[in-house]
Order: sequence, then structure tokens, then C-alpha cells
Amino acid sequence: MYFCGVKISIPPVFSIRNEEQFNEAALAIFKLQAVNCKPYADFISNLHIDPASINEVDKIPYLPINFFKTHKVVSNQEPEEIIFSSSGTTGMVQSSHYVTDLKMYDDSFNLAFEQFYGKVQNTCLLALLPSYLERDGSSLIYMVDALLKQSKHPDSGYFLHNHEELYNKLTVLKKAKQRTMLIGVTYALLDFLELYQLDFPELIVMETGGMKGKRKEMVREELHDTLKNGFGVDAIHSEYGMTELLSQAYSYGHGVFDCPPWMKIVLRDTNDPLTLLNSSQTGGINVIDLANINSCSFIATQDLGRLLTGGSFEVLGRFDNADIRGCNLLVQ
Repeated sequence: MYFCGVKISIPPVFSIRNEEQFNEAALAIFKLQAVNCKPYADFISNLHIDPASINEVDKIPYLPINFFKTHKVVSNQEPEEIIFSSSGTTGMVQSSHYVTDLKMYDDSFNLAFEQFYGKVQNTCLLALLPSYLERDGSSLIYMVDALLKQSKHPDSGYFLHNHEELYNKLTVLKKAKQRTMLIGVTYALLDFLELYQLDFPELIVMETGGMKGKRKEMVREELHDTLKNGFGVDAIHSEYGMTELLSQAYSYGHGVFDCPPWMKIVLRDTNDPLTLLNSSQTGGINVIDLANINSCSFIATQDLGRLLTGGSFEVLGRFDNADIRGCNLLVQ
């Protein structure tokens, strides 16, 4: 691929191991998308920014996430292999992510899951995701489907509203000392705990966020205390992902998230979206997702966050009047 008459190559994003490699790949992908992703190219042009002037990652502009509701955000001419869509209440415009290379998503979530949790083959994976299963186009369900197929445990599988069966299965798995992960949408985990309580300290409970209008929103600390007490665990794990991305960050507890090496969080000033923050101030969350090479890798979300040492981050809430959706957006 040529940019301003110079041939550029895209480094393999899943081989990134340090900041220098990340920055090299990010700049190469920016040059690709600044030319080939029309909505992004138009956005950059309207900002009166010359892409050729961008020679540092900190200078790269971020595409507002709402563009995925109104535009086909792609950076090549290949036909889409799948279209992921966001959840939303009736009448809300959904985001659509046209994925032209599913292998990028497969590699991204498989490598990230293994990095944070080891091989899924060694885990009994239980999924309590009724609202996701009851609609089409969920990238989370696509990921969980793939992980369930890889799990070698015969009890791995989905649960809708069959809470008694889930309780019995968890009880058996606890007695067998089987490594088990329960991944669930927040309101469904709370529904389960209204009927059953457990003392399963080894259980990994991962909430994917979202009350889906089923329950009153809770602050994270209150929610996690309720879940910890109900399942008898020391911490509640979380996933930070969204329809518009092909990568996820994970939290082992306390609302602190870490990214895989090909993903990075950058904060922007809440009053000036083109100004990035270099401190621990609260700011708007910008995401660099290098797995999103065939779409747009530089996205300004509607989430508020805070950066911590080592690249970790916290999600603190949403901008006022931002659409409510199903990723980890609980206000502290």
C-alpha cells in the first residue's frame, strides 16, 4: 500500500510486544485508513488535518463512535463476512460493524482470552446471556460461541432463564473442583442471585455489563459487592468491549481493566475532544484497536474513564445524554 507516494507495510499486530512496535503499527494503520476508510478520511478532511502531517501516534484523530450508526465504516473493498450490531431499546439507532475479515476477530479474542485466562480448553464455561441470545448480530455471542466450542468440558454451555439447572451445575462443578467461568449480563446474574446463593470461591464470575432496561442501574461498587456476596467470591471480573471494536480489555476485579498488546486507551479532554490528557484526570475514552485494521482503529467512545499506571484504566461512566448500551458503563 502506498501513502503519499511511499510504500508502507503493516506490521503483524498480534506480534506486538512493546510500545515501539505498537506505535509503528498504529502509524502504518492510520496511513492505510486515512486513505481507504472514506468516513474516516472525510472526518479528517473536515478537521482540516493533512494525514501526511501525522508522524506521532498522539497526533492521530479519533473517529466519533456514532459514525458506526450512520456510515459503513470500512477500509477495504472486500465483502463483509458478518455484520455485528449493537443492542438498544426500541427506536434507538443501532451501530453496525461490517467485518470483512473474521479471522482478525477470531485471533483477537482467542489470543486475548488466553493471555488473561489461559486456554479455554481447561475451563468449564457457562454463559448466562439471555438478552444477547434473544437477538441477532451480537459480537459477544459470536465470541462466546467460539470459546464454548473450544472448551472440552461437557457441561459448558448457555443458560437462558433455567436458573435451577445453572445452580445445580455450579454445585456439581464446585464439588468436582473444576475450573469454572460464569460469564453473564449483569441483570441476569442479579436475577439468578434472587433465587440462589453460592459459596464457590474458585468460580470466575465475569459480568459483561448492562441492565438492558431490566433493572435500576447500580454503581459498580454496590453491584460487585452484591455479586461477590451472592456467589461467594473475592472479586468480580469484567469485560470492556463493544460492537465497534474487535478487541476487549479485561478486569480481574475492582473495575481496573488491562488491554492486550494491540489495544490501548487514550483519554481526551471532555471540553475539547481534540486535546489528549497526559495525567490521571478524568476524560473521554479513546480506543486504539489495531485489530480493527479493516474498519477504523481510532475511535472516540462516549465513555468516561481514568488512566492508571502501566496502561490500566477505569471506566467511570458516560457522557451526559449518551446512549445507554450493554458494555461496561456503570457509574462509580
